This record gives sequence, C-alpha cells and structure tokens, in this order.
Amino acid sequence: MSKLLVGNAPCSWGKLEFEETKGEQVGYAQMLDELAETGYTGTELGDWGYMPTGPAALLAELHKRSLVMLGAFVPVALKDSAAHAAGVSTAVKTARLLAAVATGTGVAPYLVLADNNGTVPERVRFAGRIRPDHGLSPADWKTFAAGANLIATAVFETTGLRTVFHHHCAGYVETPDEIATLLSLTDPRLLGLVFDTGHYCFGAPDYDVVSALNLFADRIWYVHLKDCQPEVAARARAEGLDYFTALRNGVFCELGKGAVDFPAVLRWLAWRRYQGYVLVEQDILPGMGSPKESARRNREYLKSIEHHFNL
Repeated sequence: MSKLLVGNAPCSWGKLEFEETKGEQVGYAQMLDELAETGYTGTELGDWGYMPTGPAALLAELHKRSLVMLGAFVPVALKDSAAHAAGVSTAVKTARLLAAVATGTGVAPYLVLADNNGTVPERVRFAGRIRPDHGLSPADWKTFAAGANLIATAVFETTGLRTVFHHHCAGYVETPDEIATLLSLTDPRLLGLVFDTGHYCFGAPDYDVVSALNLFADRIWYVHLKDCQPEVAARARAEGLDYFTALRNGVFCELGKGAVDFPAVLRWLAWRRYQGYVLVEQDILPGMGSPKESARRNREYLKSIEHHFNL
C-alpha cells in the first residue's frame, strides 16, 4: 500500500515570484520550520536567492528539518525568443542546485518551468476568463514551445533532471485548450506537465478536474494540490477583477473549502499508480492570513481523506 508523500512550498507563506507581491515576507528559515512542524516532508526552492544557493548550506537546512527538495519554479517569457538563452542559463543553474541536494535522497526534483506569469497586462486583467483572442498566434506558439523544449533539453543534458511545465493563471498557458496546445507542440520525452488543481479550476470554470487529469494523463509527471474558491472566482469573472485582486480576495483557499474534489483526485492518483510527492500550495500575498495554521489545516484535511489514495 503506497503512502501519500506531501510537500508544501514558499508560495503558501506569501513568497511569490511576482514583482507586485514583493514586500514584507516570511524568511526561509521560519518558512521551513513551520513547513516541517505542520507535517510536510518536502519543499520547493522558491525564487532564486530566497533559500541558500550553495549546495552545502541548502542541504544543511534541509537535513536539519528532515526535508527533501522537490523542485524549483523558473518563469521564462517563452513567447520572446530573445529570452530563451537567459532562460536556459537560469534553468540550468537552478537545476544544478536541485541535483546537488538530491543526491542520496531517493527523490528526483523537477525543474518547474512556466511562462513569465503576471507580466502581460491583458493576461493579468482577464485571468479566469481568457478568450481565444487573448491567446498566442500560431507563430508565437512555435516560439513558445521551442523555448520550452530547449530549456528542458538543456536541463536534462546537464543534470539528468526532468522538466515539467506549470500551467498558470495570468500567463499564456492557462485554459484547457492552451495546455493541450503546448503539450501537442512539445516533446513528450523532454517535457511533462505539473498539473495544478487550483489554477486549472480558475482557468476552466467547469471545475472538472478529473476529466482534465484523464485528458492530460500521459504527460502528468507531478501534481500540485491547490483549491479554488468558486464564489470568489465567479465574482472575479463577473466584476472583471484582475489576477492579483482575485488573489487578495482569496481565490486560492484552504484545501477542502473550494471547488476541487480532492477525494476524486486522490482516487485518480491511486488508479494511475502515481509515484512521488504531491505538493500543497495555497498562493497568498504577503501578510494574508496565518500561513502556518493554514498549512496545518491543509495537511490535516489531506490526512482525513488519504484513504482515497490507498485503494
């Protein structure tokens, strides 16, 4: 019988990659302490420089708390071919750190590639209600996919680690059709998908996560468990709230308090014989809520339904 392996990430403590969210933020030592204290055994890296970037120093922080490193989020403006070379450099640098701290843990972290979310005003403004005319042109899709393949190839060839793409609201890969297009244009040997339940629900108002898991099953290598508060999402769509305003209003709520059917998600993972960690995330802005208590409640909620994973 498999055990559900569960991590959490700096974004649940308000450490997000967006310039709009900078400010008073929880330090990495407090974040890691609270993450471990609330029952998680893995973490992601957060922005480069948030945690120590020297392998020995980072490994010491992880060992001190009996944690493993699960991945690192690397945003790149993939629509712009001029950004690809810098994206490769950043991704490889990050992947080398991940690989160095993974030795002997039995866990292979992922390079989590994403669009440079939150930087295109139209996509920020229309997050959660994207129309086809907000999307990329065929030529832009070719450039975008080529950049993703290029980065995934460089990461694998230099470190042996695999790359997963993170579909994400306020970026160019948000809707089900956009996810499908990216996957159709990228090499399935090089690039997998990290399926994020909350971002999927905000980007696809039918909230049918299990159908999406079935649709993209062959490319899903990693899973982020995030919930989406349907009333907040509906208000954001009705009132035209932008992505950051929706965040401030709690569109990504504690697990079990939104639209995601997590028992069904765990049953699906069991059916697929999913191996490895799932990552709990509750994207918040600095100063919102009580991250440690939310992390604790999220872990307790998963414990209450983990029998669905052990089928």
